[in-house]
Amino acid sequence: MEKRIDLEKRGRNPAQIKELNLDNSRSTNIVGLTDEFINLETLSLINVGLTSLKGFPKLPSLKKLELSDNRISGGLNLLHGSPKLTHLNLSGNKIKDIDTLEPLKEFKNLKNLDLFNCEVTTIENYREKVFNLIPSLKYLDGYDREEKEAEDSEVDDEDANEDDIDENDIDHGEGESEGEDEDEEDGEDEDEDDDVNVDEEEDEDGEEDDDEDVDDEDADEDGEDEEESEGGDYNPGGDDDDEGEEESPRGQKRKREDEEEGEDD
Repeated sequence: MEKRIDLEKRGRNPAQIKELNLDNSRSTNIVGLTDEFINLETLSLINVGLTSLKGFPKLPSLKKLELSDNRISGGLNLLHGSPKLTHLNLSGNKIKDIDTLEPLKEFKNLKNLDLFNCEVTTIENYREKVFNLIPSLKYLDGYDREEKEAEDSEVDDEDANEDDIDENDIDHGEGESEGEDEDEEDGEDEDEDDDVNVDEEEDEDGEEDDDEDVDDEDADEDGEDEEESEGGDYNPGGDDDDEGEEESPRGQKRKREDEEEGEDD
């Protein structure tokens, strides 16, 4: 069995292994399987030749255990290190009485138990007694209390639901942290948008002020042009000076003519 375990590990750390198949690896008891397989969920030991469960390790994550076609007659209390066990197959073993099954009532999650081809199944009211012994049990030898056969799909759905519950617990925690991150990102985006809007409004106000300054400068220039224009047209007494200059030569001519007339006289 030890060699088979080493082969199935394939160089992996025992804590990384979730499924382990040791079918037909001949041994009368458990050898080489240790507490290191803390994450092991499925273990198959079909037709190994086991006469007892001596040496069975604590496997806290184990859910499915296949022990069919061995020679186990008792010692089921050695499975208590696997409290999450939901499926247990003991068909084809040497289980003879209900008392041998007594330790199984401690498994609060046990849903499926198979004792087919075990001598205990010949006991009167066997099914009723086993269901009463294990309150959590839903299917015994493939049938429920009302003798309704369990479909493979129903068993698979139960397993899927259990896995979904575990995943939902993890996803719920991640979802909260992601939601918080998204809220923080949204807040940052809003702050950035506000800053951009404020900057744009300030730029627009600055441009409007610049336009007003340009308009004021244009108005000042127009006023100066008007003053220069009015100053050039306004020339008090200017026309009289020109007329005086024009009249002066005519007056001198008359004076000269008068002087000439006096000489003739």
